[in-house]
Amino acid sequence: MTSPFLSAHWRHLVMLNYAVDPALFEPMVPKGVSLDLHEGKCYASIVAFLFQDTRVKGLAIPGHQDFEELNLRFYVRRDVPDPTRGLDHRRGVAFVKEVVPLPTIAAVARFLYNENYVAMPMRHHILSLEGQPRTGDDPLGRGDQVSFGFRTTDGTWGEVGATISGPAEALVPGSHAHFIAEHYWGYARQRNGGTVEYEVTHRPWRVFPAEAPVLTGNIEALYGPELARALSGPPASVFVAEGSAVEVGHGTDLT
Repeated sequence: MTSPFLSAHWRHLVMLNYAVDPALFEPMVPKGVSLDLHEGKCYASIVAFLFQDTRVKGLAIPGHQDFEELNLRFYVRRDVPDPTRGLDHRRGVAFVKEVVPLPTIAAVARFLYNENYVAMPMRHHILSLEGQPRTGDDPLGRGDQVSFGFRTTDGTWGEVGATISGPAEALVPGSHAHFIAEHYWGYARQRNGGTVEYEVTHRPWRVFPAEAPVLTGNIEALYGPELARALSGPPASVFVAEGSAVEVGHGTDLT
């Protein structure tokens, strides 16, 4: 990657992963990529995490460095080589919607990538097994509760969260967790019907097994009735990724 457009630390990623009907997402697939399945199943993930020390083209913008994000994403692939990772295809994600608490961040992402970013009030808390608050810089451990809140336009607060149930482990290539967590390309449909591809680079993450997944609030207001129904049952899996430093590249139009 050349000089990145954005750099940051992503930390404490709560991932609630749902097996869904691929027909829900086929109309949303950007041109030039296809749905990526794992063991024959289509997955969508609700992901909530912290942005820290965010910089745009190397510059730290006051008041816009540390914030939460919530997104709903599904998994796609582009059948061209990814030599950096030794693959004959590019494993990527496409987003249904991304929520941040800062209107400026949302506006820039919509303008540059045409990603469906919206701004809503957000908050987070991390509590130890003993109920003591932790900061976003503290290492996580068994029993920690990680939670992210969001407030929809009707004034309702919702929550995405989970409780860590074991030590962090390296991802095993080919595993379900590896499929969910290890994607290095983003794809965004454009207003003219085309697609922008951008690279996201970071070191491989470790993930904590987790239990007691939480998804509350007005999910229909966020994603519409069909997707709300698909997300209404228990997730197929839940875990918390440690995260790391991340760089997001400039977008490139696919031809």
